[in-house]
Amino acid sequence: MNTLTEGELQLSLPVGARGRCFDDPATHGLTHCMKAVDFIVETADRIWFIEFKDPEHSRAGERSREVFLHDFRSGRLDNDLKTKYRDSWLYEHAQGRLAKPVHFAVLIACSTLTAAELLNRTEALRRQLPLRGPGGRAWPVPHVAGCAVMNMGTWNRYMQNMPVTRLVPGQAASQGQVPAQSRPA
Repeated sequence: MNTLTEGELQLSLPVGARGRCFDDPATHGLTHCMKAVDFIVETADRIWFIEFKDPEHSRAGERSREVFLHDFRSGRLDNDLKTKYRDSWLYEHAQGRLAKPVHFAVLIACSTLTAAELLNRTEALRRQLPLRGPGGRAWPVPHVAGCAVMNMGTWNRYMQNMPVTRLVPGQAASQGQVPAQSRPA
């Protein structure tokens, strides 16, 4: 099974899916002026733009977790997520690689988030992308088919064909895998 790794989080891809790290400067080439989602995964019927945020990684201090959760709950993180999606969509569209509907999946690896908080952030992100065009009508040329903000529990419940697991610190390197990035999420 193919996997993609970001820090201590590993995404297992379904059979037949193609995935790649997208926020790597060597892969993207324009990270100096465009933001990028962590991964792009193509399945038989859709393209997934995937972003991982991991405030519970082993190197995160209590203060950094608190700041992250404040930014998440206040909506401050929404702008960053919106920009990552839009820039990634523009890049892939300009490359002629968007022949299928694009879905945006955000994983916030935080065990304390409630279903209400995740739904709140999902709805806010849908408005900011925006999922609907002027007057609430569908876009003539859709740029996002759907989006969701999930924690690991909801991700693994709804995305069973692409489960996420937490690696033991150092496990990715010991298995010979190259982490998507070495920076903290």
